[in-house]
Amino acid sequence: MKTCIVGLGAIGGFLAHRLVEGGQTVSALARGATLAAVRRNGLVLRDAADPERGRAVSIAASDSPVELGPQDLVVLAVKTTALPSIPASIGPLLGPGTVVLSAMNGVPWWFFEGLGERWRGTRLEATDADGALAHAIPPARVVGCVVHMSASMPEPGVVRHAFGDRFIVGEPGGASTPRLAAIADVLRGGRLQVEVSPRIELDVWLKLWGNMTMNPVSAITGSTMDRILDDPLLRRFVSDAMVEARAIGDALGLPITMTPEERHVITRKLGAVRTSMLQDVEAGRPIELDALVGSVSEMGRLVGVDTPNIDALLGLTRLFGRVRGLVPPA
Repeated sequence: MKTCIVGLGAIGGFLAHRLVEGGQTVSALARGATLAAVRRNGLVLRDAADPERGRAVSIAASDSPVELGPQDLVVLAVKTTALPSIPASIGPLLGPGTVVLSAMNGVPWWFFEGLGERWRGTRLEATDADGALAHAIPPARVVGCVVHMSASMPEPGVVRHAFGDRFIVGEPGGASTPRLAAIADVLRGGRLQVEVSPRIELDVWLKLWGNMTMNPVSAITGSTMDRILDDPLLRRFVSDAMVEARAIGDALGLPITMTPEERHVITRKLGAVRTSMLQDVEAGRPIELDALVGSVSEMGRLVGVDTPNIDALLGLTRLFGRVRGLVPPA
């Protein structure tokens, strides 16, 4: 399967490296310093097997989608802050049968398509304000993907993998299709732990249930997740926000059966994790606020669930980001 990774950040770079090592035909759409580094040194992965020097693989990388041409599979692994640029650039990668694997944080533009007739066609201002994404990548092209792993990019073209390699994939709406099976096989060829989900929307929502609080709180405080959960006041605030989000999920037919406290126990076992939003703040990069928090606040209004704690977190993080130039001005 001819595959192009769009976005060679920590997740996209890790996936590209694993797929190349597994013998897949892989290219990457990249730009700037990352593109220059990959062309010069290859794509480098540092993990438990080689934590210092890392292993380099050669990958066909370009900043021109025309040069890369139509693909069988396009993996969209960009930060959600880069999504506005995708509609204008992705077209040359898409042939008649190209599938787009959506592997990003937050609420994706296709999220409501599999939630039944009532919600089909719903568009959030926070994730696709002008509908350009849905027009460029119709939901019928999409297979969803939820990534559970921790990695960082200490320098352009170099990925440091901390732990985890779990990739959950599923068709919006839950169908079992040949293309879904083929994508799962491709990912397994990269030595990834792959699960095929009958309800990918619930997997997206369950991951976001933790990310929507841990990411912004860590960004504001500069703290790792263990320290956040060890603070009783923050732990209670995070729990209250998660209760609000769980009510939103219930209204959408996406019930979460565990309690916030049960989720905290799992999260606390991960230790001193620096969230992706904290890494972005430390690097001076735009933060994924709309996809992780703004979308949930908007969904609360959509289904009629009050979200005072989520809204407070959104306001605090938004101003924090604007003061530092990490969130666009109002």
